[in-house]
Amino acid sequence: MERRKFLVAGAAAVAATACGRAAAPLPPGELHGSGHAVGHRLRDGSLPLPGETRRRRVLIVGAGIAGLSAAWRLRKAGFDDFELLELDAVPGGNSRWGENEVSRYPWGAHYLPLPTRESRAVRLLLSELGVLRGDPRAEFPEYDERALCFAPQERLYYRGTWQEGLTPGIGASSADRSDWRRFQDRMEWFKHARGTDGRKAFAIPMARSSRDASYLVLDRVSMRDWLVAEGHASPAVHWLVDYACRDDYGCDYREASAWAGIHYFASRDGVARDSQSDAVLTWPEGNGWLVARMVEKFGLGISTGSIVHRVVEGARGVDVSVYVAAEDRSVAIRAEEVIWAAPLRFAARALGPAGEALRASLGGVDYAPWLTANLTLAEHPYERHGAPLAWDNVLHASPSVGYVVATHQRVTASVGPTVLTYYWPLVSGTPAEMRRRLIETSRETWVESILADLSRPHPEIRATTRRVDVFANGHAMIRPRPGFITGAARARLLQRGGRVHWAHADVSGFSIFEEAQYRGVAAAERVLERLGSGAASIL
Repeated sequence: MERRKFLVAGAAAVAATACGRAAAPLPPGELHGSGHAVGHRLRDGSLPLPGETRRRRVLIVGAGIAGLSAAWRLRKAGFDDFELLELDAVPGGNSRWGENEVSRYPWGAHYLPLPTRESRAVRLLLSELGVLRGDPRAEFPEYDERALCFAPQERLYYRGTWQEGLTPGIGASSADRSDWRRFQDRMEWFKHARGTDGRKAFAIPMARSSRDASYLVLDRVSMRDWLVAEGHASPAVHWLVDYACRDDYGCDYREASAWAGIHYFASRDGVARDSQSDAVLTWPEGNGWLVARMVEKFGLGISTGSIVHRVVEGARGVDVSVYVAAEDRSVAIRAEEVIWAAPLRFAARALGPAGEALRASLGGVDYAPWLTANLTLAEHPYERHGAPLAWDNVLHASPSVGYVVATHQRVTASVGPTVLTYYWPLVSGTPAEMRRRLIETSRETWVESILADLSRPHPEIRATTRRVDVFANGHAMIRPRPGFITGAARARLLQRGGRVHWAHADVSGFSIFEEAQYRGVAAAERVLERLGSGAASIL
């Protein structure tokens, strides 16, 4: 019997006998977290006092994309007297990755859209890493074809079959199709719209977007309410917009700002030579490829397992207490300037009484909890109906936002073992409720739910899965709730002076690679200016 048929038959046999005897054991694996234990010690105030002191001119807190970008910018200016701290055991933040005998794979961000012309620093970085070839300022840049996502790029499982693209089309009525065209036309209009200040209505990075009140007012309502007010009634339109908000912002479209929701569709107008405008850059480990290359190429030494638990800003410097987890001790660092590139909720705690203003600014926001799983399969999923396996595979009527295929960029991508990365934003309750669920739920329970969801398009999934590793991230990204992006609280974050500089994507109000990079570079350039370097801006 052919191997694939054998596996499918085995899966069917298991399902048929499940009521009569115990189900087959779950695949082995591990449950990973994001610094929960140390983070809770910070919250509880149980970390030791420093026993030694060292000095740095600049201290960077956080080695996600923002912190790495700040370090990259300092190095470009010829400045080396800095130290880069990271809470977790590995750098990358939401761009971390893993690897096994089959493939490297992402734990978070898994692609980068073609950078827009406004994303100057992103293009420059990609040029230095060899991904963008030639002039990074070119109207139609050339990218390494190995980084451009191979076809097919995406598909949707809808009503029992796979279809190309992400718009539910099977059985769509004429009213659905008309509503979808009207939504597309509206997003295209927003893509080309400019405010009275001459800026694009929606740009990446978002700091380049228009300040025209006619666009900013969209931040006052949810994306769902805006759709209703615009007369969009098609379930297909509402599903796709909700999917987009869950995918990029980790929240239901009823809780996402309409400005942020429209930004998702209207800001991504990057182009490339010999490539479609909706193409993306991706690697087996997702954006972890960028992290690894930045660390290696620019020699970015990182002190991992380090958590900043006290920050005291003075007239001549900043005193920072750092807990070193591997040694169970704290050290003091006296820095002239601090670039805070970790989530701002940690800064509010570390600043103590001085963090009251920051706590007030963050009082109306919360962080999205996510669950990510990497499934190692003995064989690629068995394809039955419709469009073939793509890089991004989305399931309609699923709590997840689907899975990506880590081996998709291989020439022999359709055969042999593979790794599927499954993404599940937890939006069925409040963030606090979902974080409790993350902590209290066993790996086995998560895996059962994941396999059940994937068994709809892939009945053989349990039989072909050899391992499932799960990552629980209770504070994956800030949620762009209505009112925060254009509100007074965020404005106060942007106005902060002094020696501590906010560099995290939290400052933008939503978490994507381009925003984290922009904030990191901008903070580094403020520091360089304060230190009198005379370096010209690359932004």
